[in-house]
Amino acid sequence: MTTAKFFLAKNKIRGFEISGHSGYADEGRDVVCSGVSSAAILAANIITDQLNIKADIREDDGHIYFLISGESEACDAVLEGLKKHLLAISKQYPQFLRILFGGVKND
Repeated sequence: MTTAKFFLAKNKIRGFEISGHSGYADEGRDVVCSGVSSAAILAANIITDQLNIKADIREDDGHIYFLISGESEACDAVLEGLKKHLLAISKQYPQFLRILFGGVKND
């Protein structure tokens, strides 16, 4: 199962961590993993490359960690969009994607 955790501070999303393989299908054919990964990378790229907001980003096979420093309304919109997109995927594939919310991770 894939787990997506959104980090919250002052009721705003400040980042996310996504890990695990959904297990929906074999690698290369897994629409859940592909959809989640593509959306997360798009959000991270928009925030860092287009909005020029600094972020702590760590990527490894089956894992992405993304945490912004500071605040931005445009960034808020991108992260809220990612949240809505992933919630829609989890509603369609609940046994393959779990969404969690918690405080900002500091490590």
